Formats: sequence, structure tokens, C-alpha cells
Amino acid sequence: MAQKREKEETELKLDKGPEIADPAANQPIRACLASERPDLVVPSQPRHTAAAGEVKRRGVNRCSGCRRKVGLTGFRCRCGDLFCSEHRYSDRHDCSFDYKAAGREAIARENPVVRPAKILKV
Repeated sequence: MAQKREKEETELKLDKGPEIADPAANQPIRACLASERPDLVVPSQPRHTAAAGEVKRRGVNRCSGCRRKVGLTGFRCRCGDLFCSEHRYSDRHDCSFDYKAAGREAIARENPVVRPAKILKV
């Protein structure tokens, strides 16, 4: 008897389906997700193939200074280039990043100007 009741309850729960609220109408909408099949969805834009001439290249893992393969051990500089362990420092390669200006901006941002309150003279 108890098994029959549990079976009926689970069947009723499955038949209801999920409720999705419609913000425009402020009324719940019943949606049946079992009828939707994501594998049958047709893409809106056609996919490009390699025969079309577009070839995607993976990111090149070579040092910008000596062109040596760095793999996973490469160091990304603030100038945006990838370098090996020998050329990773800014003085070892021709770095275009302005460290002085970045330091000035960081100090100005972290240390606001402190001024005393103005005193009214009578």
C-alpha cells in the first residue's frame, strides 16, 4: 500500500513539469522540457570549414627575444610578450612598458593628497 502511494506521488511530480515565471505577464508558465531536443537544434549561422581558407592557429609558445620554444614555462611580461627564463626581465629584452609611469600612478592612487581643513579667519 505504501509503495503504491509513493509511486503515485512520483508520477504526479513528473507530470507537472517545471514552472518558469514570465516577468512580463507575472504569471507562471508550464514548460515541458522533455519535448525539447537540443541535439536537433539547427544553428543560425553556417560553420566555417578549413577548406574555406580560415585556419586557426594556436598561440605561439616561443620566446619573443630568442624564438626558443618555452612551452608551459614561459613568462608573460607587462608589455604583453612571452619570454623564456633568460629574457623574462625587462632589462634583458626591449620592453616597451613604462614602469616609472605605472609606479607613479600606483602611488598616486594608493596615497591620496592629505590637506588640512580650511580655517575661517575672523
